[in-house]
Amino acid sequence: MKKFMLALSTFALIVGLSSTPTKSVDASVKTFKNCTELNKTYKGGVAKSKTTKNKGGKTRYTPYVSKALYDANKSKDRDKDGIACER
Repeated sequence: MKKFMLALSTFALIVGLSSTPTKSVDASVKTFKNCTELNKTYKGGVAKSKTTKNKGGKTRYTPYVSKALYDANKSKDRDKDGIACER
């Protein structure tokens, strides 16, 4: 009886862990209404990549790097330098 219960609990654990839903990347990407709203969450704005350089000169804050988040808020990159809503 102990072997049966051990086998049953092991099977249930394996099935439970293998069927755990995974987070989708698209679920975490948010489109903001404007730069004020975006800057409340990401003070330095959102950059497309780590190597992206700001055209407008010095910034106070380092931008958060996320290609998916940048693509969702690309319309807020007025100077088209790869950083949306930089401050």
